Amino acid sequence: MDRIAAAFAGLKATRRKALVPFFTAGDPSLEATVPLMHALVEAGADVIELGVPFSDPMADGPTIQRSSERALQRGASTAYAFDCVRRFRARDQNTPVVLMGYLNPVEMRGYAAYAQQAIAAGVDGVLLVDLPAEESADARAVFEREGLKLIALASPTTTAERMARLVGGAGGYIYYVSYAGVTGADRIDGEDVAARTAELRALSQVPVVVGFGIKDADSASWMGGMADGIVIGSALVQAISLAVDAEDAQRRAGEFLRPLRAALDALPAA
Repeated sequence: MDRIAAAFAGLKATRRKALVPFFTAGDPSLEATVPLMHALVEAGADVIELGVPFSDPMADGPTIQRSSERALQRGASTAYAFDCVRRFRARDQNTPVVLMGYLNPVEMRGYAAYAQQAIAAGVDGVLLVDLPAEESADARAVFEREGLKLIALASPTTTAERMARLVGGAGGYIYYVSYAGVTGADRIDGEDVAARTAELRALSQVPVVVGFGIKDADSASWMGGMADGIVIGSALVQAISLAVDAEDAQRRAGEFLRPLRAALDALPAA
């Protein structure tokens, strides 16, 4: 069983929800990334989504855009992200790591080379926000052959036809974007999110996590009750951006994440 499947199987067995934090590799500093990954696990993370800095992060809001810009200025890259995961694996062989980014750096390497390098580093999956489901067959086939999960994205604008396509080819888990906009959004239609995540969960053979608009323990509890887990990104990135050094970043990450973990664990057993 791969790491992602094992993590969600363990959560299901204990009737708990997944907590999936996102932050950008290389921000708030190059030295902080690996310690931050460990700090997030210690604070209750079940899966880590590590953002790969990109020069045109069109799906991201201002907070993550600025984070990506800062990381790029420090020299962070795909190779750096791979190296961070490799160093993380020296201590942690169990927590799944998904790289979240854009298609261009993958295509520059080639699907096979990228997947091989990712797997060698200890990466479990990749989420490419600008790879449409209709154009993902080649990448998915290569990634599956190499053992790398291609995480699918769904949103309020996903049609029934596209949802069937997503569900049919989903690997690892499905990330449901609760709002049709950029990261950091807060205009969420709760009834629609509940209906759409229920529909996805009924159709999907893999877990469904929901993200966008989650900022604190209350919103984590609310959204967590609708899905198999939650993704927390912009609010965490903002919290750690204020850190003065790697140790401070770890402290801030733990203080931010622990209340969300407690809120999810307080939900009625699924």
